[in-house]
Amino acid sequence: MGNVKTIEKATVLFAGDSGDGIQLAGMQFSMTTAIKGNDLSTFPDFPAEIRAPAGTVSGVSGFKINFGSTEIYTPGGQVDTLVVMNAAALRKNLPLLKPGGLIVANTNGFDKRSLELANIPPDKNPLTDGSLTSYNLIEVECTRLTREALKHLGLSTRDMDRSRNMFMLGLVYWLYTRDLEPTIKFFQQKFSQQPIIQEANIIALRAGYHFGETIEATAERFVVEKAQLPAGSYRSITGNEAIAIGLVAAAQKAGLKLFYGSYPITPASDILHLLSGYKAYDVYTLQAEDEIAAIGSAIGASYGGNLAATGTSGPGMALKTEAIGLAVMLEVPLVIVNVQRGGPSTGLPTKTEQADLFQAIHGRNGEAPLPVLAASTPADCFEMTFEACRLAIEHMTPVILLSDGYIANGAEPWLYPSAEQLPEITVKHPAPESEVFMPYKRDNDFVRGWAIPGTPGMMHRIGGLEKEDITGAVSYDPDNHQKMVNIRLQKILNIANYLPDAKLDEGEEIGDLLIIGWGSTYGAIKVAVQNLRKKGHRVSQLHLKYLYPLQKNVRNLVKGFSNILIPELNMGQLAFYLKAELGIKPFELHKVKGQPFLAKEIEDEALKILTKNLVETNL
Repeated sequence: MGNVKTIEKATVLFAGDSGDGIQLAGMQFSMTTAIKGNDLSTFPDFPAEIRAPAGTVSGVSGFKINFGSTEIYTPGGQVDTLVVMNAAALRKNLPLLKPGGLIVANTNGFDKRSLELANIPPDKNPLTDGSLTSYNLIEVECTRLTREALKHLGLSTRDMDRSRNMFMLGLVYWLYTRDLEPTIKFFQQKFSQQPIIQEANIIALRAGYHFGETIEATAERFVVEKAQLPAGSYRSITGNEAIAIGLVAAAQKAGLKLFYGSYPITPASDILHLLSGYKAYDVYTLQAEDEIAAIGSAIGASYGGNLAATGTSGPGMALKTEAIGLAVMLEVPLVIVNVQRGGPSTGLPTKTEQADLFQAIHGRNGEAPLPVLAASTPADCFEMTFEACRLAIEHMTPVILLSDGYIANGAEPWLYPSAEQLPEITVKHPAPESEVFMPYKRDNDFVRGWAIPGTPGMMHRIGGLEKEDITGAVSYDPDNHQKMVNIRLQKILNIANYLPDAKLDEGEEIGDLLIIGWGSTYGAIKVAVQNLRKKGHRVSQLHLKYLYPLQKNVRNLVKGFSNILIPELNMGQLAFYLKAELGIKPFELHKVKGQPFLAKEIEDEALKILTKNLVETNL
C-alpha cells in the first residue's frame, strides 16, 4: 500500500467554482465516510451570489468535512487537506490550511485567465513562485486528464468538464483509503435513465483513484479507523432532513395528518422539498405564493385538526409575524421553523447567523408569548422538531423552532430511534357537552380544547379580536383583556413544568467558568471546554435548547460558577435575555461574519477570562 499513516481524525476542504460540483463531491465523500463508520461533521459553504462570475473569489463554493475514529463535534478548525479546482479557491482558503498541510491542486485552473479572475498577478502563480514550499503539494492536470479519460464517449468539452469533480474526488478517496463503491452505486441509481452521464462520472472517479496509484511512491496516504459509536442503526443526516423527518414522525405519533405550507427561501427551502416526498404518510405540502399565504394556510390546517407547520428564514419570518400573533390569539397548535441566516433585510442568504432570538421571543405586537426552542446539531433537529410538535399539540400554542444555515446544510451521523422509543403525543379533543360549547374553557394548565370544525355540538367562532374568557365572544372589556393576557402568559410559563431539567454537557456543577450557548455553537463550545479541561481548568458547558420558557433548574445551575461566558453568532441576544431572566453578569463573545465559531476562538476567550480571574485573585 505504499506510505500509509493511521491518524485519529482529519479535516478536508473541497473548494472550487460554484459550477464545479463541489457540494456533490463533498456530500459523496461524507456519505462514503459515514458508511465506513467514521464519526463526522460537515459544513457546506455556498457563494453569497447566485451567479457570481466564474473563477472569481466571490464565486468560490466550499465543502468542509471533519471525520475521525473519535467523536466529532465540529467541521474542524484548520484544514489538513485542501482540494482546489482553481486559483480563486486557493486564494480564498489557503489561510485555513494547517502549516505543513496538503494541497491538491488542479493545475489547469491556474492559467493566465484563472489567475486574472482571482486577482493574482501572472508572475505570482502560487504553484510556481515558491510561496507554497511550507506545504505538501500534489499537482494534477485534472481538466486535461478528465477529458482524456472521457474522450471516447463523444461528449462535448463542457459535458466532460462536469466530471472533473469526480476525478478529484477519486484522488481524495485514494489519499484517505475510501471505497469507490458507494459513489458508483449513487450514480447508477441517479442516472439510471442517462447511461452516458452515469458512465462519464464513474470513469472520471476511477481515473482519479488510479492517478493516485501513479503517485504512490511520493504521496502519503491516510487511514482513519472506524469510530466506536453507540450501537444502533445510523444514517448521515442534515439539519433540514432531520426537521422534515421529525415533523412526519410527530404527526404519525399523534395520529394526525401533517400539513406544511411554505414559501421557498434559502436556507429553509429543502424542508418543503423533502416533505413533498412523504405523501404516503398523510403529508400534505403547499408551496404558497408568499410567506403570508404560507402561514395562513398552516393556521387553517391547524384549525381543521391537523398538525400544521410552516418554515422560513430571514425576512420571511418578519412577513409571518402578524399571522403568528393571530395563532397566539386563536391558541391553535402550529410549528414555525426559522432557519436563521445573516441579516438584516435580505442580508446574507447563504451564510449562517443566530440573530433572530429577540424576534422569536418578543417579535410580535401586543403581549403574544409562545414557546421558543432551538436545535443544536443536525441530528438534534429531529429531537427538537418532535418536541416542538409535542408542546404545540399538548399545550395548544404556536411554537417557534430555531435552526440556522450551518445546522441546516451540515451533516452528521444520526442514531435514529424506532417508533416505540419516541415519546407519546397526547391529542385532547373536548367531549361533546349538552350545553353550548365554550371554546375558551380550559384545564388546570390553562390549555383550551382543540375542537374540530364540523364536530356535532361544538360549533364555535374564533378570530383575531380579543376573546371573552370561556365563551370566546368578542370582548372590549378592559378587565377581561387583562385577564386573557394573564391567562395566555401563564399557559406558556406552565410549560416549564413539563420540560426536562437542564443538564451540563461537560464538567461539574461548580467551577471557575460556565460557558452557556444555544443553537449551532454547541460543537465549538464542547470542543473548547474539553480542551480547557484537559489543561486542568474548572470549566463546564451548559447548552440551552428550551429558550422560552427556560427550564426551571437553570437558575440554580448558574449559581455554581464564578464566571459565565456566552458566545453567540449575534451581538449578545441570549446574554441580554439571561441578564434579565437570571440576574447574571456574563462575559460575551460575538461573531457576525456569516461563519460558525471555531473552537479555538472560544477557548482563547475563555483563557483570557480565567487568566484575568487568576491574576485578580492573587492580587
